[in-house]
Amino acid sequence: MTQNTETAELRMTRVLPASPEEVFDAYTDAEKQKIWFSILDEQPGVVEIEVDLRVGGRQTAVWGPDRDTLFRETQTFLVIERPHRLVTESVGSSPDGMTMTTTVEVTFDKHEDGTLVTVVQSGFPAVEMRDFFAQEVWVGAFDRIEAYLRREAPRP
Repeated sequence: MTQNTETAELRMTRVLPASPEEVFDAYTDAEKQKIWFSILDEQPGVVEIEVDLRVGGRQTAVWGPDRDTLFRETQTFLVIERPHRLVTESVGSSPDGMTMTTTVEVTFDKHEDGTLVTVVQSGFPAVEMRDFFAQEVWVGAFDRIEAYLRREAPRP
């Protein structure tokens, strides 16, 4: 049975406590990502990130609890409009060898409480995978970025 991936699009928003420039940089800067990727972890794991932030450039992230359990994601930058919009093609793989390719669009809009971040990710192979990303992956990423932003630039 084939799955219509058009119905497996994810759309999420979160207001983060910093300017669009600060949030965009936290999201795209390799050194900042290395901090927030593991900021909420009790035990330090493996986090390796390289970013070539230009259209056609790539970001490669490898992370996991140990060298035997690594996730990998390579994003190719399709659109970069700093600090408002980023579009990538994302190819991810999990430790069990499963791979998935999606398109991710992230927008960063000024908001009275900081920045409204909107993520639209499409191309999921199944609704269940989309739901996992909505309930776990993006919530976790937003929580980590928010913790990083609050630590780096506390607001009154």
